[in-house]
Amino acid sequence: MGTTERADKFYADQVLDRLNPRMREFVARQEMFFLATADRHGECDNTFRAGPPGFLQVLDDLTLAYPEYRGNGVLASLGNIEENPHVGILMVDFLRDRIGLHVNGKARVVPDDEMRRAHGGLPVDPVPGRRAQLWVEVTVEEAYIHCAKHIPHLQRVPAEERGRAWGTDDFRRKGGDFFGAAAEAAERGAFLPGPRADAAAWREEAERVLARAERGRAGSGRRRASAGQPSADADDQVFSGWFRRNVHA
Repeated sequence: MGTTERADKFYADQVLDRLNPRMREFVARQEMFFLATADRHGECDNTFRAGPPGFLQVLDDLTLAYPEYRGNGVLASLGNIEENPHVGILMVDFLRDRIGLHVNGKARVVPDDEMRRAHGGLPVDPVPGRRAQLWVEVTVEEAYIHCAKHIPHLQRVPAEERGRAWGTDDFRRKGGDFFGAAAEAAERGAFLPGPRADAAAWREEAERVLARAERGRAGSGRRRASAGQPSADADDQVFSGWFRRNVHA
């Protein structure tokens, strides 16, 4: 797309491998974030997490942790993290600064008692439905800004009008059948996810992609040579996997 120079400048100026003081302050006052995970086959999921300010804990400049509350029992995010630790967190401040922060890293699931032994200052939330069953600890690998230009500016609703029902099992208070899916259940039948690629099929596809990339790289070298330009050398970045980025000083 011809954006290499612009992307390189963004990495040089904005992408950190830890949380700086302003990032840590920003995280500590957030009440929500979006969480991206994938399983061992790369099948993706994106979800929403919320809690009181500070529920996403800044343990140090390399570590975040958030509580897992009681949910719908599917445990999609935790299941993915057990298979593939790579996660992406997006925090967006719609109310005050109208800016966002991305944090990418590796996660692990930690029992509540173990987390509290390691970090004695963790809050104990008295609100039913907001008591941690588990924690997810995230080691920061990348942290960078999400620009403000398309983020809407929202206003806070007074507390008495919010109508939150933490921990409820009341069908209507959880949203009911807002999208009409349950009403169609008898006609539709149970949802059965499609078959997922097994490891051998995934590896075969990955090898095809790599071979195609190598052919393109070789072709580029031949075109350079025919044009009298230097051929690719050892300093060129070489593909090393989807979960690792080569960085040159």
